Amino acid sequence: MRIIIDERGKKYLIKNEEFHSDFGFIKKEDIEKSKEGDVLKTHMGREFKVLKPNINDYIDLMERKCSIILPKDIGVVTAYTALGSGQRVVEAGTGSGATALYFGNIVGKNGEVTSYEIREDFAQIAEKNIAGFGLENVQVKFQDVKDGIQERDVDLVFLDLPKPWDVVESAAQSLKIGGYLAAYNPYIEQVLTLHKVLKKFGFSDLKSLECILREIEVKNKGTRPKTRMVGHTGYLTFARIL
Repeated sequence: MRIIIDERGKKYLIKNEEFHSDFGFIKKEDIEKSKEGDVLKTHMGREFKVLKPNINDYIDLMERKCSIILPKDIGVVTAYTALGSGQRVVEAGTGSGATALYFGNIVGKNGEVTSYEIREDFAQIAEKNIAGFGLENVQVKFQDVKDGIQERDVDLVFLDLPKPWDVVESAAQSLKIGGYLAAYNPYIEQVLTLHKVLKKFGFSDLKSLECILREIEVKNKGTRPKTRMVGHTGYLTFARIL
């Protein structure tokens, strides 16, 4: 799998077929012969750099039918839960598979990710996206997580659900001692209810936060924060079973 990047920084997934864009077309035979690091030119003389996509490139370009959790929030989740190589993750709310891909990329071939999705169309897209990136350690279950988490000795249970408290008891049974539950929710009322239920089932180290991201704009005339920023996306709640 390869991508090409044009002079504007726009990325495209390519197959071994003729490529067309507003910058012109690239012949099929040129694409077939290309390798990472090559520069391909269109019939208009515009240049495209060939690269092997990383996880961020792939997620930017893959098929999706719903919004995804942004890298700024995924980064906080992985840091606060100390997620690492060889660990086991259960996710609920697969969507297009972006979060499962991030987790699978982090835990590596010795780890595993199981993702529960109640919508069949989402599950099918997620399976296609995960297979497209070549990860073999991620499994999508077309199943309602409220019916119970089957996995045991899990390091992290991540919930992207409207009512995550419905899964807290099952998560407590699934997690290994010292394991984490993390939840993503857009509304503070969800956070309040979740905290109450987490305490009821013996979780400790409860904390909730949000991540606000503001990029810096660097120009010849000066440097300043960008006028647009990624503000509130969702609240992240963390708890640990001890």
